[in-house]
Amino acid sequence: MPGRQELPSTLERSSRDAQRTWIKAHDSAVDQYGEGERAHRVAYGALKHTHEKVGDHWERKEGGRKGPSDPQSARPRQQGGRSGEGVDEQATKEHLYDLAQQLDIDGRSRMSKPELLDAIRKANRSRTRESRTS
Repeated sequence: MPGRQELPSTLERSSRDAQRTWIKAHDSAVDQYGEGERAHRVAYGALKHTHEKVGDHWERKEGGRKGPSDPQSARPRQQGGRSGEGVDEQATKEHLYDLAQQLDIDGRSRMSKPELLDAIRKANRSRTRESRTS
């Protein structure tokens, strides 16, 4: 099934650029591995190299930076790793603070970088959940 028809809801609310990245990677993975979960993982892996999750959608990374967002995106599939849930763990603390401000996260000025990452992940999950129910 073409990636356009498989597009996750968070990507439906994202830019055409994010959608195009996911669709191209998904369709290529379907050609190589077949339809299913692996094609989706490959597509998200490609997306995480250029985009980050902000609330209930995906945006280009800070300064157009490219590269893995988290340990899982940086390793081959067999080696596993922890997922950053779409949050760019390589971003500056200032950028993460700006995202926390955009997401209206309380206490952000007193948070360390790891605390900002956790708070942004939590806010993203919450916003995505709200978007899916409305």
